[in-house]
Order: sequence, then structure tokens, then C-alpha cells
Amino acid sequence: MVALGAGLLIGVERERSTTGDAPAPAGVRTFAITALLAVFATLSESLIIVVIVGAGVVALTALSYLKSHREDMGLTTEMALLATFVIGVLAAKQPLLSAAAGVLVAILLVLRRPLHGFARKDLSEQELRDAVLLAAAAILVLPILPDHPIDPWGVVNPRLVWQLTVLIMLIDAAGYVAQRVIGPKAGLPVSGLLGGFVSSTAVVATMGKRAQAEPQVLPSAVAGAALSQIATVVQLALVLAVSDAILLGQLRWPLLAAGGAAALYGGLMLFLSKDHATPSVIAGRAFRLRTALLFAGAFTLVALLVAWLQNTFGATWALAGVVLGGFADAHSTAASVGSLAAQDQMARELAVVAVGLVLTTNTVSKLLFARAGGGGYFWRLAPGLVLLVASFWMAWWAGRLTG
Repeated sequence: MVALGAGLLIGVERERSTTGDAPAPAGVRTFAITALLAVFATLSESLIIVVIVGAGVVALTALSYLKSHREDMGLTTEMALLATFVIGVLAAKQPLLSAAAGVLVAILLVLRRPLHGFARKDLSEQELRDAVLLAAAAILVLPILPDHPIDPWGVVNPRLVWQLTVLIMLIDAAGYVAQRVIGPKAGLPVSGLLGGFVSSTAVVATMGKRAQAEPQVLPSAVAGAALSQIATVVQLALVLAVSDAILLGQLRWPLLAAGGAAALYGGLMLFLSKDHATPSVIAGRAFRLRTALLFAGAFTLVALLVAWLQNTFGATWALAGVVLGGFADAHSTAASVGSLAAQDQMARELAVVAVGLVLTTNTVSKLLFARAGGGGYFWRLAPGLVLLVASFWMAWWAGRLTG
């Protein structure tokens, strides 16, 4: 029944896809019979019969292509027929997996026009290169890196560093794709929220410049910058989940409080926004490899600096190193703290405070960028940034009081 269903589903789609008066090379009956033949051959428990039937299907498919290739140069129907045979073979032993494979093949066939349009028109050459680069970073480079510390203090694990780097690339790419899918009509607030996954500091600076250049979009620009802080907290949680999941568990309430404050204030600014100015259409890079590599470099340098300061001068100097790192980049510095805590190079209670200091100093940097956007922009955005940090520390203090 699974094989018959898959054959009928794929066959109906192939028959409906035929254009003109010429008959389809293989229609609904051919696909259904091919799937059933595969099941019967497999259930015979004779490898010879399966091979003979499979060879026959391949030969008939090749003859069909030779006869029809002048009218249709594509191989989709022929490959779908061979896939149907394999699905039928699979159905005899693993019907659930076979059913899933049949539905997946049918989906790919039905989405022919959207997929062709995406590949030929929507996807740029640069975006395709970025996709290949991301796949290479995750599938080729990551598995071959050593999974142990290589520095004198035992804090820099190459595989962990690259895992975090790939995570940053994925987050950037996800934000970029979301902006491309939603389009420019979403407005500045949604653009700011999605752009925050790339760089919330950059969003604060960019929205400030936009508000200065076009005063009528000031409320929307503030809403976009405020909503980008949600992405900051989410991204912080993600890098901590990779570097030290236990530390993330200890920080769950402070981070939830900070994220809730950002969402609350961003929602308020969105409600007060009266215009619907549209941002420019983004195009170009799904992510910046340079940014990801800078993240990896900053993570490594901060981890080494903090470990050296702690081993040489004690915990107070280690916190000083974290504070300085937070001014430059919150996520790489927080990831370094998580890595140190995971390897027992820093006490977890101290690591919790360190992450809070990272968030605080990074927010100070954003306040400075916001000030450059003008007084109106700064005084509307600053309360939200201060509320985010205050919520984190209040939740941390409440946690200490309750034990």
C-alpha cells in the first residue's frame, strides 16, 4: 500500500506536468506499476530477481529518454521513475521511511517552478558562493579539527572555536534569508529585529543615521533599534549553549528578564511608531566571513587573556579583561567566559557575573553609538537599553537572595 501510494502520488504529478499534446514518457499507471514491481521483487527474497527487475526498469527508462529527449531535454521524469523503483524496494523492509521518501520526491516535483525561479532569478552568484562556503565550513572543516585544548592554559579548543564560528555564520545567514523572504515592505522595526542577529550594534548605529537623514522615520528607527536587542539576548544564549550549557542554565532567569525587557520596550516603541517607512532592499552577502573570523579571533584572544590574567594576577584582573572584551564584542567575550567555565578555568559564580559585565559594557558601547544618532533618537532608545541591563542584574540579584 505504501509503494502503491507513492507511485500514484509521483505519477499523478508527472502526468500533470506534461505540456502539449504529446503523451507523458511515464504516467500515473507506469509509476504505480513500477513501485509494485519493486515490492514484489523484494518480497521474493531473491537478489537475482531484484537485480533483473531493476535492470529492466533502467533499460526501459533509458529507451524512453532516447525516444523523447528531442522534445524534452530534461531527465526529471526518468530519474523520478528510478526513484520510485527504489522507494518500492525500500517499502518491503522499511515502509515508514519509504512513505517519507515518496512524499519528499513528490514535494520536490511539485515545487518545480518555485525552485527553478529561486535558482535562476532570486539566488545571486554571491549568495550561492556563501552557501557553499558555509557548507564547507560546517561539513569539511569542522570534523577534522582537534577536539582538545592546544594552548598552555588549556582554554582554546579548536573545534569549539570553529563550532561557534559556524554558529555565527548560520545566525547571520538566517537573518539575511529572513529579510530576503519578508522583503522591504516589512518596515524598519522588523528589519531591525532581523538585522540584530547580524549585529545589533550595527543596527543601533544604522538606525541612528537613518533617523538623522529622515526625521519622519524616527519612531520606526527607534523601534527597529530596540527590537534588535532581542536578537542580542537570543544570540548570547545560543553561544553560551555551545560553549557551556550549565552556565546558560544558571543564567536562564537573568537572560529571560533581559530578553523580556527588550521585547517589552521594543513592542512599546513599535506601538508608538506611526509611519511605515521601508528599508532598502538588502542584497549581496548572506554573511561576512571576515566577521565570523574576527569573532573566532576575538574569542581566542579573550579566552587566552582572561586565563593568563586569572592565573597570573587572580580573579579581579580576569574580570577586568572580560570588561574590556565586552566593549568590543559581547558574544565572543561571553563565549570565552563560557569556555573557561566549562574547563574549570573560572568559577561558575564568577562566570555569571562576567557575562553580566559583558552585557553591560556592550550596552554602554551601544549607548555611545545611539548618541551619535542625535538627541531625539538617543533619548527614545536609551531607556530601553538601560532597562535591558537593569532587568538582567535585578534577576541575578533576586536569584542570589532566593538561594
